[in-house]
Amino acid sequence: MSEGFDVYCPTRTVIKQWSDRKKKVTEPIFSSYIFAKVNEISRNQILSDPSIVSNVYWLGKPAMIRDNEILEIRNFLNEFPLAKITSNEFKSDDKVLVNSGPLSKLEGTVDQIKGNKAILNIESLGIVIHAEVSLNRIEKIA
Repeated sequence: MSEGFDVYCPTRTVIKQWSDRKKKVTEPIFSSYIFAKVNEISRNQILSDPSIVSNVYWLGKPAMIRDNEILEIRNFLNEFPLAKITSNEFKSDDKVLVNSGPLSKLEGTVDQIKGNKAILNIESLGIVIHAEVSLNRIEKIA
């Protein structure tokens, strides 16, 4: 979706191995993220698209990325086109809050990290749910 909106999705080209062949594919650097330069009205219009899940929030407000930060990402990727983002900020037994999706606002404990997903133990209604949640949908809590 880029109908009149200034959007940016940082990508890199990687070689994927299938059982019968290798192929170059383009994949996002930040899984499940795009950057959009919009005003408040446009932001709400973008959120009405069913393929958009939500904004990224910081301190209770939609996160604002400055133009110079986007430029730094572009420049970095021009210099290091094979860069890969990894997250080691979550560890087993970390207490987390799910900040979006169907489990939004539920608290849990990280059981394990599998790639860009966390397996969480979430106690709710007297039962324990083991849920696989994308790392970009959780945040640490004290």
